[in-house]
Amino acid sequence: MEEKLGWSVSDAVDYKGFPADRSKTGGWVRAAQILAIEICERLSTMGIAVNLVVYLTGTMHLPSATSANIVTDFMGTSFLLCLLGGFIADSFLGRYKTIAIFALVQAVGIGILAVSSKLPQMHPPPCKIGTSEICRKANGFQMGILYLSLYLIAVGTGGLKSSVSGFGTDQFDVKDEKEKTQMTYFFNRFMVCISGGALFAVTVLVYIQDEVGRSWGYGICSGVTFLAVFVFLSGTKKYRYKKGSGSPLVQIFQVVVASVKKRKLNMPANISSLYEDFPEGSRIHHSDQFHCLDKAAIIAEGEFENNGSSSPNPWKLCSVTRIEEVKMMIRLLPIWATTIIFWTAYAQMITFSVEQANTMERSIGKFLIPAGSLTGFFIGSILVVLAIYDRLIMPLWKRWKGKPGFTSLQRIAVGLFLTTMGLGAAALCEEKRLSVAKNFDITTKTLPITVFLLIPQFFLVGAGEAFIYIGQLDFFITQSPKGMKTMSTGLFLTTIALGFFVSSFLVSIVKKVTGTQGWLANNINQGRLDFFYWLLTALSLINFGAYLLCAMWFKPNNTESDLEMDTAVNGSSVEDKC
Repeated sequence: MEEKLGWSVSDAVDYKGFPADRSKTGGWVRAAQILAIEICERLSTMGIAVNLVVYLTGTMHLPSATSANIVTDFMGTSFLLCLLGGFIADSFLGRYKTIAIFALVQAVGIGILAVSSKLPQMHPPPCKIGTSEICRKANGFQMGILYLSLYLIAVGTGGLKSSVSGFGTDQFDVKDEKEKTQMTYFFNRFMVCISGGALFAVTVLVYIQDEVGRSWGYGICSGVTFLAVFVFLSGTKKYRYKKGSGSPLVQIFQVVVASVKKRKLNMPANISSLYEDFPEGSRIHHSDQFHCLDKAAIIAEGEFENNGSSSPNPWKLCSVTRIEEVKMMIRLLPIWATTIIFWTAYAQMITFSVEQANTMERSIGKFLIPAGSLTGFFIGSILVVLAIYDRLIMPLWKRWKGKPGFTSLQRIAVGLFLTTMGLGAAALCEEKRLSVAKNFDITTKTLPITVFLLIPQFFLVGAGEAFIYIGQLDFFITQSPKGMKTMSTGLFLTTIALGFFVSSFLVSIVKKVTGTQGWLANNINQGRLDFFYWLLTALSLINFGAYLLCAMWFKPNNTESDLEMDTAVNGSSVEDKC
């Protein structure tokens, strides 16, 4: 017989710190208010990033490769700072305050960008067409203001992004069957919402930037972010808040330090003699991997008496469950490392692919499609694939395998494979474009080749993101310890950051090895961007093989009831296997 739940949510409090009333707090309305922040963050970040390379080359007069690196460094920093945001949320502010403060920081940064793009003194004078005069690049002051605005946006994004999904799931009680069912759809709706925001950004906002004015486009981004903060704050009295357990980084360091201090001690013959202070029902079983960390649980002589307390010094003695939680995080790292390359491929879709589009025929009648809006096909493919997966693949898979959809590891595998195909399609498209470009003068701005040839690369990489993003989010949340979910979300987001940084690194290396007029020439009609795409295709294929090995090596969690994970996307099992 189903146990009757009380009026309060056992592990959540209201804004006054009292037990949260399940009838008056949380639920889908509050989750939607939280999602509003994420929608506006994606709208603003994508609205700026996808068209920024055009602004840097066309208005700030920077070289093509330099512009691409500025964009990828900006995006990489935004996601890398998610780790800092997660640390601040876990250790000091909590998720609610972290989201509110850093969303305001982001809005201010976008506002500065809007103002600087409007003022003539904030960018160099336009190039004089038909003269021999060299275009003047942006000076140090102008670039300084640009960097200030971009990195304020990056700080804001990093601060709020690591806490939004976690605070959203806090609004549902997994012990209530009705709310548990509601939460099974949260991540899919989360993905649909942010994809919808991104689609609006790369179509409407990019059009406004190109045809009305960049200051208007950026100003709208800043305005809607301030509005989203207001909507978010209006739910303050209705949210459910969960108390943090402190920074998991401290726990990780404690286990490492204790194991190093006891590295010369011999392991006991009986594992049950290792220190454990967790109740029986919430323990994590001892695993056979990373034995060196187990020494942190060896009880040395006088360990309890020396500190005059019934609890040992956690920097000298750690429980088996604490050690196993650290092992769980370590087991995530191979999967983490092999998903970085996808985001390197993603970076090309908002940099070099936009530059490709800028040289191609983009007219439909009298309407000229903005180059940055071609990424709308990228976003559209995500929404199409999510719909097909939800309405077609999931029911068929459940009927065939008896499971509600692919596991998280299987989703990631599908995404990596589709991305490899997308990079190959990008290389073939560029070969075609260059074959046309060689028949025209270097000053030709628009080549007689349709921009719709870029659709396959956008569609395949976009479909890859639909599988990888949700697969990663599901994997890192369900396979991490209960008290480390914010950190694991930040860890997932660092794959995006490192993907952008790897892109910048590869661009710099290729630029240095092949020369100024090599693969990545300032004018892409004179370069061999197709060779760069083939290089990424080869790296992606090698990475796909490495991922399959890591997925087979991965061992799912062996936990007790304490690790009843937040419900995964579409109800995926904790015991993901490839």
